[in-house]
Amino acid sequence: MITDPIADYLTRIRNAIRARHRIVEIPASNLKKAMTELLHEKGYIKQYKFDDQPNKQGSIKIGLKYNPGTKTSPINKLERVSKPGLRKYVKASELPSVLNGLGIAILSTSKGIMSDKEARQMKLGGEVLCYIY
Repeated sequence: MITDPIADYLTRIRNAIRARHRIVEIPASNLKKAMTELLHEKGYIKQYKFDDQPNKQGSIKIGLKYNPGTKTSPINKLERVSKPGLRKYVKASELPSVLNGLGIAILSTSKGIMSDKEARQMKLGGEVLCYIY
């Protein structure tokens, strides 16, 4: 049984990148779908596909992006911040800047899942789910 689905999501992506896989399949949830859409929007992954099945959990297939010349991924590190045992909430004025703006922090706000830059523009705080850089 998985106690932290977000950590599992990040670990599956991290392991697939280290193994140089092109596609990784992850069990779906609405939170993971929103995070996947955000990663695609920010250019960290190439493509994604939601395989929704009636009366089942479904899955997310993520096409990972690699630099054709150096064969490296734009994702160097995936770091879980807010954990089930210790949640981390921030105010709009205390939003983190990851690598001076080169990375993103994914937040869960009252308006949905968004990056730190979007939350800063909307002046929203929330739970810091993870850092990606």
